[in-house]
Amino acid sequence: MNPLLDTSDLPRFAEIRPEHVTPAVDELLKAAYEALERAVGDEVPADYDALSAVLDVATERLGRAWGAVSHLNAVADTPELRAAYNENLPKVTEFYTRLGADERLYAKYKAIASGPGAAALRPARRRALANAIRDFVLSGAELTGAAKERFAQIQERQAELSQKFSEHVLDATDGFAYYATDEELAGVPDDAKQAARAAAEREGKDGYRITLQFPSYFPVMQYGSHRPLRERLYRAYVTRASELGAPAHDNSQLMRELLALRQEEARLLGHENYACVSLVPKMADSPRQVLDFLRDLARRARPYAERDLAELREFAAAELGLTDLAAWDLAYASEKLKEKRYAFSDQEVKQYFTEPKVLEGLFRIIETLFEVQIRPDEAPVWHPSVRFFRIERGGELVGQFYLDLYARTGKRSGAWMDDVRGRWARPEGRLQTPVAHLVCNFAEGVGGRPALLTHDNVITLFHEFGHGLHHMLTQVDDLGVAGISGVEWDAVELPSQFMENFCWEWDVLKHMTAHVETGEPLPRELYDKMVAAKNFQSGLQTLRQIEFALFDMRLHAEPGSEARIQEVLDEVRREVAVFPPPEFNRMQHSFSHIFAGGYAAGYYSYKWAEVLSADAYSAFEEEGVLNVETGRRLRREILEAGGSRPAAESFRAFRGREPRIDALLRHQGMA
Repeated sequence: MNPLLDTSDLPRFAEIRPEHVTPAVDELLKAAYEALERAVGDEVPADYDALSAVLDVATERLGRAWGAVSHLNAVADTPELRAAYNENLPKVTEFYTRLGADERLYAKYKAIASGPGAAALRPARRRALANAIRDFVLSGAELTGAAKERFAQIQERQAELSQKFSEHVLDATDGFAYYATDEELAGVPDDAKQAARAAAEREGKDGYRITLQFPSYFPVMQYGSHRPLRERLYRAYVTRASELGAPAHDNSQLMRELLALRQEEARLLGHENYACVSLVPKMADSPRQVLDFLRDLARRARPYAERDLAELREFAAAELGLTDLAAWDLAYASEKLKEKRYAFSDQEVKQYFTEPKVLEGLFRIIETLFEVQIRPDEAPVWHPSVRFFRIERGGELVGQFYLDLYARTGKRSGAWMDDVRGRWARPEGRLQTPVAHLVCNFAEGVGGRPALLTHDNVITLFHEFGHGLHHMLTQVDDLGVAGISGVEWDAVELPSQFMENFCWEWDVLKHMTAHVETGEPLPRELYDKMVAAKNFQSGLQTLRQIEFALFDMRLHAEPGSEARIQEVLDEVRREVAVFPPPEFNRMQHSFSHIFAGGYAAGYYSYKWAEVLSADAYSAFEEEGVLNVETGRRLRREILEAGGSRPAAESFRAFRGREPRIDALLRHQGMA
């Protein structure tokens, strides 16, 4: 049997081959189209359960199979799999576009909402129904004739362009390698050098293989004293997928076309610009509100950023002889300044964060606060390094997750959580438990030693686990609002950013650290230095995030921006950046979040949700960092509630009041 057609349990990743994709997708699409026709026909009444039993069953099966293909495309890319994915992407996109714009189905949902049984629906289902009706409008269900046809064409083309953008970034990243000498790697930590040497040997080359994969690239930028190599790598990294760095993978035209299509979509839907469309299902009310929020935060952060930069320039000139501080010096000079000021380095800290010990500590926090147990489990995987776990409460299965921690060729960069399936009281009477993918790109252990994580890596791991907990701990039975489904995009980062805070707590860190050689836990003295350095350059970092968010919002709020992408970015940098990057920097060409990752006119949500997450964490600061009662309240009011009610309501239910910005400013040393 085609493994993609077996959606009775977990995906059979080890058996899925590129040649399975097209036959499976064709069969599942045929079944889904048939289900749609049945659902809109006379035999299925305007009843939520009746519709779900016909339509949701078929579309969920298609979604899970296509999700498995999309996941493999992101973590185990091959030319054959990519070809199969791209061949089927237009067909899948066309189906979901037609489903979302079907006026017959839209009429049935409206009939349910206005019918006599609507008042008796449970609150979560009413929320799911309201979201569905809203999404029909956003999917063009009220369009007719040529406008409806054009809307469908736009959706299909956008899907193609986003996929191509992602491929270009991956290919440009994987396509670069530089074989460095010992002299060029002066200052680079031994574990990074060993990994680079091993990579060169696998290629049959001399020297050390340095790539643009972050675990290879960043240690050179942070520790390498050879300035020409830093400049070479920086140029390659910031010109990825651009006309300057990788003409064969240039994303310029794709970005222009994507932005133009998004604005055309907005006009078809009767909105002024695409940012307005993007904000309909979010917490923020308007592009103006978002821009004002970002500019207010920039105003507060700017004095701190200017001070950060002045200190760095002074130190770099006096101590490192860098009188003309350049973009490729920033990470190196910052690390040296941090080492001098706080008398420790990231490399020193890293020796205490062995991956097994970090996982053990992370699991202990989750088990304590959220009253669950995490156990190893078994499932087919796509790479030998991937592991699988289950979460239980009182012996009952709550959810499961795959853990894929290491960078490798053919795997998309970055870190993310994705769903394999959602929690659902299925129409046939069975409860389906949620399953998640948790993906990072850390450097693997070398020479039989465990992987060593930087403190930033640890924060990333906790962040993605926050998303995973939101997905897996839900107690909502309606698929459309269970877990992260139906949660406003600008609130979805609340649990992930909330979890990051534990990475700074002594009572947490002393139990999740063990020196790779001695097994000793992190010394209190070193921890105190880390905390003292916690807000090191927080002003600069805040402005950098605001720069990305303002650029994103302006691109999508200003019709015609597709013709002036670089100019918009330059204007934003003049407005907020205190250290503008060099003219050749083409960050936008690899800005996958907004061109291929669902964050279009939504990148601001990181800062927006940070206000919520910092305020939520302040409840733990007040009541006890590992206070089980506070953890239970957060679990019930936010994690378990998922998208079953507005995020603002969930926040108020947990905190007892509206969110305040004070905790965020305090946490970042900008109070």
